[in-house]
Amino acid sequence: MKDIFGKVGDFLGGLSTILVSFVSLSILVEVVFGVGVFGTNVVGNVMEIVKSLGDGGFVGLVALLILWKVFDKK
Repeated sequence: MKDIFGKVGDFLGGLSTILVSFVSLSILVEVVFGVGVFGTNVVGNVMEIVKSLGDGGFVGLVALLILWKVFDKK
């Protein structure tokens, strides 16, 4: 059972790394070329997420800390 959870955790960790890399690449492409990947507005979406976390007050701060901890590579 421990082995299965380890494999699932490794898979999800690798998947999240790929997705974060894709978001970073999408932001870079949108900044350089002015057009988002597949017609999406990645920069606008990231700005809306940051704005909603800022409008959330303390709850937004807690959510930001949780996200930071999830994506922190140590």
